Amino acid sequence: MDKNNVTVVENFILLGFSNVPHLRLPLIYIFLSLYICSLLGNSLIIQLIINDPHLHTPMYFFLANLAVLDILSPSVTVPKMIWDIYTGEGGISFYCCITQLFFFILFLGPESFILSVMAFDRYVAICNPLHYTNIMSYKLCPRLVGGTWLVGLFYSLLHTPLTGRINFCGPNQINHIYCDILPLFQLACSDITLNLYLLYASAFLNGICNFSVILSSYTRIVLAILRIKAKEGRIKAFSTCSSHIIVVSVFYLSLFTNYLHPITSSLGSKDIIGSIIYTVVIPVLNPIIYSLRNNDVKKGLKKQFKRQISFFLILYGKKKMAY
Repeated sequence: MDKNNVTVVENFILLGFSNVPHLRLPLIYIFLSLYICSLLGNSLIIQLIINDPHLHTPMYFFLANLAVLDILSPSVTVPKMIWDIYTGEGGISFYCCITQLFFFILFLGPESFILSVMAFDRYVAICNPLHYTNIMSYKLCPRLVGGTWLVGLFYSLLHTPLTGRINFCGPNQINHIYCDILPLFQLACSDITLNLYLLYASAFLNGICNFSVILSSYTRIVLAILRIKAKEGRIKAFSTCSSHIIVVSVFYLSLFTNYLHPITSSLGSKDIIGSIIYTVVIPVLNPIIYSLRNNDVKKGLKKQFKRQISFFLILYGKKKMAY
């Protein structure tokens, strides 16, 4: 065994919110409430899309996959974060830290690709409506989604083993709320040049390229909407994109704020706030935004609530008759 690959540090300490012990209880209630809301909201979106035949379209197929990611992604970090706030310790072993990093990249990596695929779907629907069915076929959509998951798996298998081979010889305190790749790089005692090159390449492909696809798609969409003469037509076309635009804006704003700074510098509380936004807040906002600004989803929710109310009324009536 190569001695250069021996890890001296066997345990890390996630500092997280250790500097505000007086806010432990409010933070636990806030994060626990947000986490439960994200689970319930995204589960409701998935159930609604599966059960409503009117939502069996490419747009909602991609939305369902986004909801799956919004359930899995916070589940990797939030339960551990809440437990650390409760205990006030924040300890995590080296192998648990690397495992958390693996699943964090696996579930966060595909999200930008899903958002760019959704932007392309809206571009085809508005700019090429006559060819929409042929382009966004039932064969292509699962392949696009499968490709996004494979990309996340590729990034996890690329960065996690390389991060695990870094020598950590102290200090072992991570100024973050979970094991993220940049805070770990700041504790490295060995050369991380290759890690940085691959990280920048991944950031370019995963972030900048996908953002360029989204920006290009919506530039063409806006130009197409402006050519629509009827005001109602322009409003209807824009309403189909507004939810996605809001989600993309919040996601990339928090992502760029959190990662676009030199590796040697640490923004401290700003890093933590940015991480909270895209790991805790965004998974809660996504189902709210899509349910409030999407007429099809609102109609589906009304139908589902009516069916549930009718079911409970029938069940209550049967119980009453039994007595």
